Amino acid sequence: MLALASAAGLSLAAWIFLAIGRGFYWRTAIAMNTAEMAALANGRDTWPSVWAVVPARNEADVLPRTLPTLLSQAYPGEFHVVLVDDHSTDGTAEVALRLASELRLAHRLRVVRADALPPGWAGKVWAMQNGLGRVPSDAGYVLFTDADIAHPPTSVQALVTRAERDGFDLVSLMVRLRAESAWEKLLIPAFVYFFAKLYPFAWVAHPKRRTAAAAGGCVLVRRHLLHMPPGLEPIRDAVIDDCALARLVAERGGRLWLGLGDDVESVRAYGTLSEIWRMIARTAFVQLRFSPLLLLGTVLGMLLLYAVPPVALVMGIVGAAAGAPGSLAALALGGVAYALMAATFAPMLRWYRLSPARSALLPAAGVLYTLMTLDSARRFWLRTGDHWKGRPYEIRRS
Repeated sequence: MLALASAAGLSLAAWIFLAIGRGFYWRTAIAMNTAEMAALANGRDTWPSVWAVVPARNEADVLPRTLPTLLSQAYPGEFHVVLVDDHSTDGTAEVALRLASELRLAHRLRVVRADALPPGWAGKVWAMQNGLGRVPSDAGYVLFTDADIAHPPTSVQALVTRAERDGFDLVSLMVRLRAESAWEKLLIPAFVYFFAKLYPFAWVAHPKRRTAAAAGGCVLVRRHLLHMPPGLEPIRDAVIDDCALARLVAERGGRLWLGLGDDVESVRAYGTLSEIWRMIARTAFVQLRFSPLLLLGTVLGMLLLYAVPPVALVMGIVGAAAGAPGSLAALALGGVAYALMAATFAPMLRWYRLSPARSALLPAAGVLYTLMTLDSARRFWLRTGDHWKGRPYEIRRS
């Protein structure tokens, strides 16, 4: 019990540090409502041209809910959409062309077929490179957005306004992911919370910080920073393409901004645990640079942060009833650490329009994500890899 109390003390110290020393990552104030941001640009006379690039592999079922929202953007300047059909087998290109025709917006859409995937390229990055190659060199911005993202009419105008008004070269939104099923409610807000802890949004925009991150569903980049060639060739093998793109822009002297997207949403459903598990296990060990030492540190850190507080609280109660030495210390330290953990998670739950009381379940989410990370390492060591929409990718050490 004394050892458990000591562990709970370490956990509490870690949570105090995270709460006040990690860029206040838990706050949801760094966000963008596109209608409000677009309204700030009233009176602007000239607008740079924007070309959206949409990598699409077997997305025929989702495009009717998303592509019309992109094509129908109320952007005052020149705007085009390049949809890259990445060797789809479900008629993705045909669906896209039909939707554009029905909306009488065919003039805004260009559908291109991705070339054969060359050795050394990740599939999505290659599709993005194919789309980037169709964007004129004198365009103002490129918007990389996923096929499952639904945009409000003011989305593009708001992104450009943020970039032009505040001098940012990359503006990215962590879109509102779907959180409707029981597993989504448990794990998706926690996923965004963990992402913000890893890449504090305030640090991404801070000129003196070296934190470079983006959220791949919605990334606006100044075109001149992605000149062709080489385009995206420096990040050709990136599995976590969004953060790799952010680092590339930062290395070229660009300023970054990343925030929550209040009204930009993903319609992709992850209704079961296995679907979320596969999503995380594909990339978790990549994030750790395939390092066993980083893996060990991550597992121990996650257990200290998320497993120790509730265990110390429960065992402290049991031990106190039995009169075991150290029980009250374990109960008190574990309880305070648990409360602080829950308090930092509550703002994200409110942002997802879920009850803050669900913050009590964060330890369960933390343990599950730890197991997913271990499974990601197992897949790498056994060379099983993974498949994304029927395409295996090779995991390489960086």
